[in-house]
Amino acid sequence: MKKNPLILGIETSCDETAASIIQQEKNGVKILSNVVSSQTDVHKKFGGVVPELAARSHLEKIDLIVKKAIKDSGVEIKNIDAIASTGGPGLVVCLSVGLNFGKAFAASLNKPFIAINHLEGHALSPMLNSKIKFPYLLLLISGGHSQFLSVEGLGKYKRLGTTIDDAVGEAFDKTAKLLGIEFPGGAQIEKYAEKGDLNRFILPKPIINRGGCNLSFAGLKTAVLKISKNLKSKKDKYDLAASFQNTIEEILSHKSKVAFNEFKKRNKNKSNIFVIAGGVASNKKIRIKLKELSLKEKFQPIFPPIDLCSDNAAMIAMAGLEKYKKKKFDSLNFAVNPRWQLDEKANFMKGAGVKL
Repeated sequence: MKKNPLILGIETSCDETAASIIQQEKNGVKILSNVVSSQTDVHKKFGGVVPELAARSHLEKIDLIVKKAIKDSGVEIKNIDAIASTGGPGLVVCLSVGLNFGKAFAASLNKPFIAINHLEGHALSPMLNSKIKFPYLLLLISGGHSQFLSVEGLGKYKRLGTTIDDAVGEAFDKTAKLLGIEFPGGAQIEKYAEKGDLNRFILPKPIINRGGCNLSFAGLKTAVLKISKNLKSKKDKYDLAASFQNTIEEILSHKSKVAFNEFKKRNKNKSNIFVIAGGVASNKKIRIKLKELSLKEKFQPIFPPIDLCSDNAAMIAMAGLEKYKKKKFDSLNFAVNPRWQLDEKANFMKGAGVKL
């Protein structure tokens, strides 16, 4: 293997067109470029992501974004050692754009191609700025995913708990919409919450004392919907946002404590590291709450930098780098996998009939 490999990462799983180049160095990893183009203006009037419009936007931007990432990095194309593209999970039409571009780019340069699980990108994202060793406990919280995983090595994941309905990020976005906050509004909930009374509304914490470290947010979302119909002032909205934010903090804190115990049972006499990643991990109050809990329970909390919590290509390149080191390359026939799980043995947990 080359001493300091250069990896190009490409990400188009949802509504961000992203490209990044990273390089392995003696003391860690250096991000040479990390370009992210958001589609907020494209989807704003619809109040959510429209897959066909997202794919069209990816097609229009992907070439430009990759060229910019290469230019910003200061490297020559011929010196790139491998191309890593997100292959799933995500929206099929969106994934196809980045995956096919990556395969074509790799073929044209005669370089290895590596398909990346988007969730593995999040799982390994702390390695971009922290030296951590396996195993570690991961809480992945984003717009589409909420789960606890025991990360035991590259490609070795054991799911300890997951959401049985909605993801926590989806609950944030839907609550924001009900409060009249323009899409994407999930991140604005925290700002609203700062002005409100967190004790004003009593909201449910579904399956809080059962189901192990599985999660549920649908009932909470429904309660917010009912209350939102009777809000009369801006102060009411601030109070509901504060109550919602506080409820999410309490759910994640309680379930994390359960996950700590599950992780320790599975990994006896190992270092207790707790990684919190994904878009919702950029919520500052959640970071503070989980940091306090971790230290109390003698776990070391690690968060990616806030700008690397949401979807980006640096994390895809990071996963690609780890696979490159082990020569885990993929065929150019690799197909999009929209429901690609990290723990391939884990049961699908959403929908009616789920047993806890």
